[in-house]
Amino acid sequence: MDKDERPKGSSVGRLKRRADFLRVAAARRKWAAPGLILQAAPQPESVEATIRVGFTASRKVGNAVKRNRARRRLKALVREMIATDADPGLDLVLIARPATVDRPFDDLRRDLRQSLQRTKAARKIH
Repeated sequence: MDKDERPKGSSVGRLKRRADFLRVAAARRKWAAPGLILQAAPQPESVEATIRVGFTASRKVGNAVKRNRARRRLKALVREMIATDADPGLDLVLIARPATVDRPFDDLRRDLRQSLQRTKAARKIH
């Protein structure tokens, strides 16, 4: 099992390597919402078509406690929404903003859904 991916049965993997974060940023497909920034890029051909997600929170978000809280809130959003709302075959990076820490969770959910649609990363409903 690759260290970036979870065991079979989970359709959401993790991005952990800096090179993956840089590749997603270089794709220049992003949307900034009040509670988060979403970057999206197609996965390289060598990767099995799943959804892989990375998280980041810079010091602009606040001290370590606030950054960790922001990352935990983004991870909770992903657990709840990404497997059903995002298109497989994409790498996504969620970037915390200062508002991520205190924004109501329903608003964060709305921000992520809108970001997925704006970056054309939302799952197509047939």
